Amino acid sequence: MKAMTGSVRLQFHKDFTLDDAAARVPYFQQLGISHIYASPILKARPGSMHGYDVVDPTRINPELGGEPALRRLVQTLRQHDMGLVLDIVSNHMAVGGGHNPWWLDLLEWGRRSPYAEFFDIQWHSPDPLLEGQLLLPFLGNDYGACLQAGEIPLRLDASTGQLYVEHYEHRFPISPPDYAEVLSPATDPVLSKLGGRFGALEHDPHAYDKAPELRAELAAVSHNDALAELLQRFDSTTPDGFQRLHRLLEKQHYRLASWRTAADDINWRRFFDVNELGGLRVERAAVFEATHAKIFELVEQGLIDGLRIDHVDGLADPRGYCRKLRRRVDGLLAARPPEAALTHFPIYVEKILGADEQLHRDWQVDGTTGYEFMNQVSRLQHDPAGAEPLAELWSNLSGRPAVFEEEAHAARHLVINGTLAGDFESVAQALLQVARGDVMSRDLTLGAIRRALQALVVHYPVYRTYISACGRPAEDEKFFQQALDGARNSLSEADWPVLDYLARWLGGEPWRQLPPGRPRKLLRHACVRFQQLTSPTAAKAVEDTAFYRSAVLLSRNDVGFDAEHFSAPPQVFHDACAQRLAHFPDNLLATATHDHKRGEDTRARLAVLSERSSWYPGRVNHWQELAEPLRSRVGDSDAPSPGDELILFQALLGSWPLDLSSDDAEGLQAYAERLYQWQQKALREAKLASSWSAPNEPYEQACKAYLEKLLLDPQCQQLRASLATAVQRISVAGALNSLVQTLLRMTVPGIPDLYQGAEFWDLSLVDPDNRRPVDYAAREQALQATLSPAQLLADWHNGHLKQQLIARTLRRRAEQVALFARGTYEPLPVLGDEADRVLAFARIHADELAIVMVPRLASDLLGDAPSPLIDAQKWGDTRVVLPSNLTLPTLKGLFSDVVVTPNKEVWLNAALKDFPVNLLVQSDL
Repeated sequence: MKAMTGSVRLQFHKDFTLDDAAARVPYFQQLGISHIYASPILKARPGSMHGYDVVDPTRINPELGGEPALRRLVQTLRQHDMGLVLDIVSNHMAVGGGHNPWWLDLLEWGRRSPYAEFFDIQWHSPDPLLEGQLLLPFLGNDYGACLQAGEIPLRLDASTGQLYVEHYEHRFPISPPDYAEVLSPATDPVLSKLGGRFGALEHDPHAYDKAPELRAELAAVSHNDALAELLQRFDSTTPDGFQRLHRLLEKQHYRLASWRTAADDINWRRFFDVNELGGLRVERAAVFEATHAKIFELVEQGLIDGLRIDHVDGLADPRGYCRKLRRRVDGLLAARPPEAALTHFPIYVEKILGADEQLHRDWQVDGTTGYEFMNQVSRLQHDPAGAEPLAELWSNLSGRPAVFEEEAHAARHLVINGTLAGDFESVAQALLQVARGDVMSRDLTLGAIRRALQALVVHYPVYRTYISACGRPAEDEKFFQQALDGARNSLSEADWPVLDYLARWLGGEPWRQLPPGRPRKLLRHACVRFQQLTSPTAAKAVEDTAFYRSAVLLSRNDVGFDAEHFSAPPQVFHDACAQRLAHFPDNLLATATHDHKRGEDTRARLAVLSERSSWYPGRVNHWQELAEPLRSRVGDSDAPSPGDELILFQALLGSWPLDLSSDDAEGLQAYAERLYQWQQKALREAKLASSWSAPNEPYEQACKAYLEKLLLDPQCQQLRASLATAVQRISVAGALNSLVQTLLRMTVPGIPDLYQGAEFWDLSLVDPDNRRPVDYAAREQALQATLSPAQLLADWHNGHLKQQLIARTLRRRAEQVALFARGTYEPLPVLGDEADRVLAFARIHADELAIVMVPRLASDLLGDAPSPLIDAQKWGDTRVVLPSNLTLPTLKGLFSDVVVTPNKEVWLNAALKDFPVNLLVQSDL
């Protein structure tokens, strides 16, 4: 098969199916895409808009067209010499509701279910009320209140003969032996006898196999009026019915509870703090095979050509999982049909890397999904001179810390003591058991362990480390020590000895050194639980809290970003590229994803504010004055707060549509609808004035009213016009930044990944805004046009020049695969007047050469230019020096040729004369 040279990420759902994607394959091929990179396509919860809530991993989602549609898509891809990379969810499944047969079977049979070991459940809870039961926090109110209100009625599924209780969309099956509670009192001999036979299942070792036949008999008599009367006896709105239904529910393998109990009492692992997503124990062989059987079938049949592993850090053993997956997949390649033959099957992991963290090289994967590249190019495009004035503006106006690390630590405390309190307590209890197993540590109290553990997790600088039987890997040691130092500085000296024990237990002394037995098992369990705690803590605290609380500059707050670092010099970017080429040359490179907080071009525009840090604060003060009449008083505070107001200003500056006039009522209304969704999510994620668990409706409504007036009220035209003018001041430079990051993504080491629709300007906000339908008809039409650079620049607002840059660059990649896949990466010296405003590098492979030149921090050079093209004269004598061992070729640019001087230099006033960025290639040195 054709090598992977560029992917396009597509989000599949009922409104964009596999057949819809097949219809767009010719366009993707013409754009230069080699592979579609698909969101999860296994059967998900009905109506799922993302596919990460899988309910049946053995089937292709029928809402997407099912397996026939998948085969049609693959056939179309093969006809266009393209491939398919599939996103899979190994960490969790959708639970609750009534659509996951494995989960329902578990609820019905408890530990007797063959799926009891599939889900990550703590069956032996320290809470006696949960011993041997699952806590099911799916009720909308307290259990007793729901029961009394008749909101958990007992039902019979007449088609299957299954008894269950329901609560809105949730279905909770009754264990078959307990059918006797319902049927045995019947005066009807058939029902009474059937009840006795169900009751006999209680101690029958073959109960699981016999129950379906008994349920079929019950279904056959479901029309019996006496059965309806029996069910009526469990009407919990009556005193007797309340007691009967309560006694029946108390006998189940689960305990129904209010959704509010989940944070403290949950006894099974979730995806982060989402009650509707239950963690899987994929480290178990049976679970691995059952959850991956369909995937392996698709691999073997040549229907998929690569895998992306969602949230790999949620797994008990990411390294072991990845290596096992590699062995299984590689073992299937020989059976693939000739037209789908592969010598190597790429596997990528969704992994957020912390500052200075590298993906472990022994996982046998091809790299990450590219969040770290988003961060690297973002830091490159932020002016360090803007860091201090923007930080001062934020802290003065909001009253909140400008140091991001302070917000992150506060958010970690909040999460650990809030939505993840139960998960934290589970780790603390596991460590207490380890302590009690050693005479030297048995005096450690649970309180001391809690304090030390919390301090350690709060200061963890990465999502997680990877403790194994051999202890902490060398690559992880510095991160653990950093967390340990931070914890020690925040605790009293009395708790330092507890930290020493944690350092020993959590990988300092490998558990393989212990003899087989309970102590070894307890230590391993504690290590696994600890690592599965630090990851969701980081995600919920940083991505889903601190990023919405801190707004020094929102372009530095996104998934995978180390927001504590504002910018970085070019050498840091060059070093990262060289390192990627050396270790993960096929790593994916993303600048937009389905999870981003802001679109790639939204961030690129906001980054310009770092270069305008002397102008921007004055504009903010002006807008605040104009907005005074828009604010409301909620309690003792303004709504929005100064911090929320500044965040809104940045959101407007970054996402304001290019052709939206401040007096376009219809356009402003459509824009406002998008911002309402973003605003509510931003306020609740911040968890300051409002939250998902306790929405502050008055505050939210006041903020919405402020936004509504700002965008729609004719009386606010002056403020609106001022904001629109500010957008115009930064939008041209923002577009230049966008073109720079687009070209870098496609030319540095790695595989460029294009997010759906982002071949035009992507001025989106967080989901659901970044998952809006894509107008592919417009994109197809634009790609057919043959336009000069001047024409593209004249109409740059329509995004066609970005699309042309992508198409032309990907075409070069396809023509010179080895050059961009394995060519050396060599930073090039830049000389002259504006040398500091240029980034340049060469890719060299055998007789092939590529030179990339892009502006950096160049908004001053643009000035008031009407398009993102810097006037060639402003480059003066700025030039790029080529490698000394090269001959003097004429280099072919994206739109025109460029001559190399006798000094082996390329002048910027020639290379960037017609187009804002350039890729120069020469195929015969």
